[in-house]
Amino acid sequence: SKGVRVVQLLVLAVALSCASAGPPPPSGASPLLGAPVPAFRRPTLTGTTIDTEGLRGRPIVVEFFARHCAPCRRALPAADALARRHPEVAFVGIAADDDEAEARVFIDELGLRFPVVHDRAHVLVGRFRVTVLPATFVVDRTGVVRWALPPGAPEDALSRVLASLR
Repeated sequence: SKGVRVVQLLVLAVALSCASAGPPPPSGASPLLGAPVPAFRRPTLTGTTIDTEGLRGRPIVVEFFARHCAPCRRALPAADALARRHPEVAFVGIAADDDEAEARVFIDELGLRFPVVHDRAHVLVGRFRVTVLPATFVVDRTGVVRWALPPGAPEDALSRVLASLR
């Protein structure tokens, strides 16, 4: 009957939501794990300034990306949605595009709302030892890098990592 079907769907929805919750997946390999976040103070593309020292006391998600990166097109909207749901977490985008105009176009195309720094000479890419895009790092409230996005991470990986920091 219709009532039984509704109950079955509700049970399935609860089971799926519980299955996606749980402990965070293991971190990807990074020489930064367990180390202080590489400090930087840079202007964002909207004119404000991001200073990692000023963010201490809050979890930080650092997202490296570039317009030419196809996986970035999928990952960034999800990160932006998480940033909206978690205002207590500082999300910082690092655009690794060679051209600032390309970075601006990409940000506009995706409708990103979190602050983005253009890494003109790839200095931050070097400091964070980024070799593949997108690259995501999660920093705890004390300023220590606790997690790096592993290749093939599930879509809810970042959400689960953020939940574990509470």
